[in-house]
Amino acid sequence: MAVSGLKHEEIARTLASEIRDGQVPFGRQLPGETTLAERFAVSRNTVRAALTELGRAGLIRTRSGKGSFVTYDGRPLNVRLGWARALEAQGVDTRVEVIRAELIDDPELASELGQPSTSFMAIDRVRSIVDGPLISFERSRVPVTDAVAMAVAHGKAAGSLTRMLFDAGLVAATGQQWVEVRMLDASDASRLARLPGDAFLWSRCITRNAVGELVEHVESLLDPAHFRLYFQFSSQV
Repeated sequence: MAVSGLKHEEIARTLASEIRDGQVPFGRQLPGETTLAERFAVSRNTVRAALTELGRAGLIRTRSGKGSFVTYDGRPLNVRLGWARALEAQGVDTRVEVIRAELIDDPELASELGQPSTSFMAIDRVRSIVDGPLISFERSRVPVTDAVAMAVAHGKAAGSLTRMLFDAGLVAATGQQWVEVRMLDASDASRLARLPGDAFLWSRCITRNAVGELVEHVESLLDPAHFRLYFQFSSQV
């Protein structure tokens, strides 16, 4: 392929077009830097610059050499895909029940997240293994847009929420996550068919798009019989 103008910008445009056209399916990892460098006959530095442009556009996300990750039965989950697709990738079939999907007003959360509007779409879901126990309870709060409201009205919240948000134009580029152990209160215990005081893994994740706007705030309660947390790091000499 002949690359004209600024090489990294031309490469970014080509890859962006392939992503938007579906040639690179949602959630699939792009080829490595070396492979892309060979394809476009450029240096890896040029490829990195192109990937940076795609990241700024909210089309891809990159991983650093360290971070905390949730696993299911010891198998790492690629939570960038959302819980449903991440579990499916590990051969775990789950079923989701939407127990709440409505507009809410939450000034406290809006203030905490720096949101100009106090309105959110609240989507609460419980997840179970097919023909098995409940394994998670997820409370999502996302910005209210016409596309989101229409997707919820058409039942899309019962599928991959990450996919639903992506299709609604809410594309995560950056995120923060907190994980700790919490004891179930009576309400959550009832939803999960457990006992009050049972220990669950609690996760809070906030994702934003390439310009810092909120994509999703989600709190999850995860069954510790299946979910674990591990930390990966790399050292530099």
